[in-house]
Amino acid sequence: MQVEFGHFPERSMRSEYIARRFKSHLKGKLLDVGCDRALLKTLIPGIDYFGVDVGGQPDLILNLEEIDELPFATDQFDCLVCADVLEHLDNLHFVFGELVRVCRGSLILSLPNNWANARRAVERGRGTIGHYGLPVQRPVDRHKWFFNLEEAIQFMEGQPQKFSIKVEECFAMERPRPLLLRWARLMLLGGHQMRYLNRFAHTMWTVLRKTS
Repeated sequence: MQVEFGHFPERSMRSEYIARRFKSHLKGKLLDVGCDRALLKTLIPGIDYFGVDVGGQPDLILNLEEIDELPFATDQFDCLVCADVLEHLDNLHFVFGELVRVCRGSLILSLPNNWANARRAVERGRGTIGHYGLPVQRPVDRHKWFFNLEEAIQFMEGQPQKFSIKVEECFAMERPRPLLLRWARLMLLGGHQMRYLNRFAHTMWTVLRKTS
């Protein structure tokens, strides 16, 4: 499994990474799903940009859990970005199909590895698990699915059986760590890379390509 290293304490850093890492895919008409403050619009010169989100500064305010379909034509966009959004949706599978429908080129998606994000709080017996806590007041947003990196990969690799798409890239992202520390942790897990990644990689990134 390919692994890249990075960490995004601020959302702006993730947008900068997307603009840099996936530059070759980001051309023509771009749909940014879950765009927040639409930073990609300023980071990709010449892009024909359209952003949707339930809040922030989108071109269109849209609650993906309340739609019958995305308000766009089939194959309307050349490329699409949907980073750390699907896990917030009860209707994840339906929205995924809509993303495929409206894009005719590359789909760039990421999903979090919830096991890794919960690991430290569980091991220490204190703290919170991000979007899975139980606050006094009902939260505006929360995660609806709890899965590990391996499940996220299996989900993406299984989609070509349902849609006319192919997986061009699929890789894990881990925080930068000393090589010796990574090796020692891997050995403690019996040398099993996926067990290691389920525990320590924080995100899965995928590039899908529409084939028809």
